[in-house]
Amino acid sequence: MTIECSLEKNRVNELETIVKPALDLIIKYVREIDNNERNLGPRFEDPTEVYKILNLEDLGAKFSKAVQTEAANPSEEILEVFEKILDNSVTTWHPGFMDKLYVGTNPIGVLSDILLAILNTNSHVFTVSPALSAIERKVSQRYASLFGFDGKYAGGLTFNGGSWSNITSLHIARSLKYPETKLEGNGNHKFAIFTSAHSHYSVEKAGILLGMGSKSIFKIPVDDKGRLDVKLLEESIVKSIADGYTPLYINATAGTTVFGSFDPFEKISVIAKKYNLWLHIDGSWGGNSIFSKDKAYLLNGSHLADSITASPHKMLGVPTTCSFLLVPDERIFTQANSLNAPYLFHNARNDNENFDLGDGTMGCGRRSDSLKMYLAWLYYGQEGFRKRVDHSYAISNYFVNKIKEINGFKLINDFPITCLQVCFYYNPTNKPLTGAEITTKTRYIVKELHKNGEFLIDYAPNPNDSLTGQDNGEFFRIVFNSPNITSDFVDTLIKRIVELGNK
Repeated sequence: MTIECSLEKNRVNELETIVKPALDLIIKYVREIDNNERNLGPRFEDPTEVYKILNLEDLGAKFSKAVQTEAANPSEEILEVFEKILDNSVTTWHPGFMDKLYVGTNPIGVLSDILLAILNTNSHVFTVSPALSAIERKVSQRYASLFGFDGKYAGGLTFNGGSWSNITSLHIARSLKYPETKLEGNGNHKFAIFTSAHSHYSVEKAGILLGMGSKSIFKIPVDDKGRLDVKLLEESIVKSIADGYTPLYINATAGTTVFGSFDPFEKISVIAKKYNLWLHIDGSWGGNSIFSKDKAYLLNGSHLADSITASPHKMLGVPTTCSFLLVPDERIFTQANSLNAPYLFHNARNDNENFDLGDGTMGCGRRSDSLKMYLAWLYYGQEGFRKRVDHSYAISNYFVNKIKEINGFKLINDFPITCLQVCFYYNPTNKPLTGAEITTKTRYIVKELHKNGEFLIDYAPNPNDSLTGQDNGEFFRIVFNSPNITSDFVDTLIKRIVELGNK
C-alpha cells in the first residue's frame, strides 16, 4: 500500500496561480510608487488597529480552516491577504521614507530573495549549500579587501544584522585574547569594553550577553565633531586597570547612529596596540562609504582593525538583513567558535579553506545573505555602488545648503556632513524656546508629514544632553539614503517643514 500526502501535490499549479499573480501585484505596487500614486502607507496611532484590519483577532478560528481546501478560490483569497499586508505596511520604496538607516530594495534585491526562498537551504555545511557557500567565501574576501584586509586569509562571514556581527566580534576577541574563557567562562577576569558615548547599543548588549555586565562598558565622551575622544579613551583604560579590570576591546564607529560621525581609527589603533586590546570597527551604517572615491578617506586606518562590521542592507539597498563581519584572518572564526578546536587552541588554524561556514559561528541555521550582496554587486558593479553612495551624499549636502539659507533652521552635525543623515532644529519664531517646546514642535511636524503620506522622517533627543544634564529638545534627523531622491523632492520636503512649522 502506498503512503502519500496530498498537501503539496499541486505545487506547480499553485506557483502558477499564486506566485505569478503576486509578482504582478508587486510590479503594480512599485509602478504606483514611481507614478506618485501610492503614498508612504497608513499611520496607526493605536497599534492594535492593525489586528482588526488584518483580521488577526481570532487566529484560532482562522487557523482551524484551511484556505487551500476550504476556500471557494484559494488563490484569490491568499492574494487578498498578500495585498492587504502590502497596503497596510510602510512603503520603504517611497522616496519619502527617510526615517531609518535603510530604504526599500530594488528588482535585483527581490530576485535574490526569491532565489534564496526557492533554494530554502541552510548554509551551515557545504554539502547542502555548495554554490551559496562558495559565493559567501569569495564575496567576503573581496569585500574585506576594500577595507585593507588583503592578506592570504582575509575574509568574513555574514550574520543576522549588524548587532550580531558586533556581538560576535566581542566573543571572538575574548576567545582569542583569553582562550581559557572558552572552557571556563570569564573566570577571574573583570573585562572592560571601551566605546564612544555615541556608539550603537549593541555594544552594551554584547557585554551583557557575554556575561560581562553593562558595568563593563566604559562609554567615552566625544569631541565637538561627535568622535570618540582618544585622550579620554587612554585615561579610561589606565583607570580601569587600576580598578582591577582587564581591558579587552575597543569599539570604534564608522557612522554613528545619530550624528553619523567617524571615529579616528588610526589614533585609536595606537592605543589598542599599546594596551593589547582588540580593535573592532562598527561600520554597520557608514562602512560602505568605502565605495565612494570622495568619502573613502573616512575609513582611513580600517586596515589596522582586528574586525569590521559592514552592512550592505543599509547604504547599498541590499535586502534586509545582510551584514558581514570582516577580519584579516578568517581562520579565527573556527578558532573561536568551533567545538572541535582543542583547549588553548592556538594552533587550531588550518591552512585549508573552510566551506562548512556554520562551524565559524555560534549558531547553526544560516540564511545565505551574502547572495544578496553578490547579485547586487554583480548587477550594479563597483561603479554602481559608488554612484549610489555619492548621490546620497550629494543630496544630503544639497539639503544642508538649502536650509542654511532659511531662517529658523539650526544644524547640529554640520562639520561637514560625514554620513547621510542631517540633524537639525527648526524654530522659525525668532525667540528662545524651552527644550519641551522644541520637542512639541518637532514631533508635530514629523507626525503631520507622516499623516499626509508624504514623508516619514525621524526625531531624537540630543545624545549630548544626557552628558550635560541639559534639555535642548528633540531635533529632526533625516536620512538621505535612496537613489530615487531628487533635489526637487528635497525642495518639497523643506517647503512642507516650513509650512507646518509656521502653524
